[in-house]
Amino acid sequence: MGENASFWESLIYAHPTCTSWKQEAEGSIYHLASIFFVVGFMGGSGFFGLLYVFSLLGLGFLCSSVWAWLDVCAADIFSWNFVLFAICFVQFVYVTYQVRSVAFDREFQELYSALFQPLGISLTVYRKIVLCCDAEVVTLEKEHCYAMQGKTPIDKLSLLVSGRIRVTVDGEFLHYIFPLQFLDSPEWDSLRPTEEGIFQVTLTAETDCRYVAWRRKKLYLLFAKHRFISRLFSILIGSDIAEKLYALNDRVHVGQGFRYDIRLPNFYHVALPETPPVLPPPRSHRLQRGSPRRPPAAPANCGSFLAP
Repeated sequence: MGENASFWESLIYAHPTCTSWKQEAEGSIYHLASIFFVVGFMGGSGFFGLLYVFSLLGLGFLCSSVWAWLDVCAADIFSWNFVLFAICFVQFVYVTYQVRSVAFDREFQELYSALFQPLGISLTVYRKIVLCCDAEVVTLEKEHCYAMQGKTPIDKLSLLVSGRIRVTVDGEFLHYIFPLQFLDSPEWDSLRPTEEGIFQVTLTAETDCRYVAWRRKKLYLLFAKHRFISRLFSILIGSDIAEKLYALNDRVHVGQGFRYDIRLPNFYHVALPETPPVLPPPRSHRLQRGSPRRPPAAPANCGSFLAP
């Protein structure tokens, strides 16, 4: 303990205390370096925040090196500050290269700004998502079909970038798909990774459309490597399916102006006053595998144009 105490005492009290302070201030280069340090530590996060921080800190260490070389004439102070300047410069170059490597085409940049950036997704994560679809935007001409009922296999997940898609079943209109909505989210959610299925609806382009498509196998491999991306797509697909269910619900009505709620088929009759008893609905309204867009069949007194 005595040796440790003498060590700390020598470390603290070995140097003489300041009996008098310098009356003159340091040179302008020293104060300029301090200003760079203060402003540099106000940087934010992300790529551009890192560029801001490393650029100003690098300038601050460079000014400190010049100050140590010209005014202080201390080799150790100059060496440390110059080493720190070199580290900041290397970091600045590295971050600049990363920013340049994650540049996207206009459509992918707009997709990021509209859908992924509000969720706080970084450009590096978004780059992995874009590379999974080969950074390609597919064009679908007007009145051409993206999928045909009972024929097209479910082998990808697509997101509409521009245009409008019409969804029909047995020739009857179901709902529209608008930009920033998935084309086949119900079909994707209805199948396990090892299962295969066929579209039970027809998707037709009402206008010239552009969409991004991810192949099932490649996307599942991406999910296996990055759980965060898997959770992200799970949230996006779930929200998209909910919007489609609400769109279907707006299309289904019962007699006397009451709406038939496809989410609560067992309790729809509670909202109908003084109605004669009807046959009980089927025991299960689980969606058929591969045809999740079809709502459960409405009872006989419900005016629905949807196919059962």
